[in-house]
Amino acid sequence: MRNRFVLLVAGLLMAAGAAFGQAAPAAAAAKPEFEVATVKPSAPLDMQKLARDAQAGKMPNFGMHLDGLRAEYNYMALKELAVVAYKVKAYQISCPDWMGTTRYDIVARMPEGSKKDDAAPMLKTLLEDRFKLVAHLEQKELPVFALVVGKSGVKMKESPAPPPIDESAELKPGEMKMDLPDGPARMTRTSDGMGAVVNMGVRGSYTQKMDLATQSLKIDGTGVSMSGLVDLLAQMMQIGGGSAPKQVVDQTGLTGHYDLSFSFSLAELMAMAKAQGVDIPGASPAVGGGNSAAEASDPGGTGSSVYAALEKMGLKLESKKAVVQQLVIESAEKTPTED
Repeated sequence: MRNRFVLLVAGLLMAAGAAFGQAAPAAAAAKPEFEVATVKPSAPLDMQKLARDAQAGKMPNFGMHLDGLRAEYNYMALKELAVVAYKVKAYQISCPDWMGTTRYDIVARMPEGSKKDDAAPMLKTLLEDRFKLVAHLEQKELPVFALVVGKSGVKMKESPAPPPIDESAELKPGEMKMDLPDGPARMTRTSDGMGAVVNMGVRGSYTQKMDLATQSLKIDGTGVSMSGLVDLLAQMMQIGGGSAPKQVVDQTGLTGHYDLSFSFSLAELMAMAKAQGVDIPGASPAVGGGNSAAEASDPGGTGSSVYAALEKMGLKLESKKAVVQQLVIESAEKTPTED
């Protein structure tokens, strides 16, 4: 069972890592396209196979991977693909709920001379051509969560800023690379098989580890910037946020890097996964606890571990309203056109 949770967490964080977009879409002078692309619905997760792979030290191949001219987008929902293609964040997308749960595998080749930065506009063209996706930008006043320092002050230890990831360095045994819209990341499974280490370069590193005794997922961070923490919080909330998760904005005023530690209940994480459409055979909706999917998707809900974790670090989330640029998806087809 522990392998199921480790794989679930690693897979969700890799797939949800696509939520780290940066800028709003810009008009292109030409229509960039992949040279060739295959689009298929993702197969249901085979947890037994994933568990065998985990025992062999192989991590699941979820999320975006760019290697030379090859571009892969594995087990990604159409909403996650739109986040990457249009260079926005998950909270900026308004779309039907099915776009956050129906998943696809895309394997494509970019034309000779292409660079990594060319993949996003090519993916945008693919979504518009193959899924008939139509979208537009507009400004909306929406509820957001502001990350602020609590009344008792910061309780995190300041640490040195970490170095950027050397993309030319060879992968270590058991290490795999991930390509996120804001830069590369590397993930390594822990030696005890109970978690993984995620290195996000200048934004910090996280060790994710499952604790069966407390039925929780513990995350220890080193050299974490506030932007890195905000992205992680938004990512975890987005897992169960449906079609319109709230934006998390940094209003702490903190510019340093910090060591931090917090936990999520496995019951809450499982509920989040189910709310996001991830089917886990044999898993109860309330593993070791009683949080519902509705509670998990609302960090302000009773029993939520998000608020409690932040309070221990001297931080808190405040509900506010702000004008947010939205990518409104007017229409899209579930079944892509044939290759």
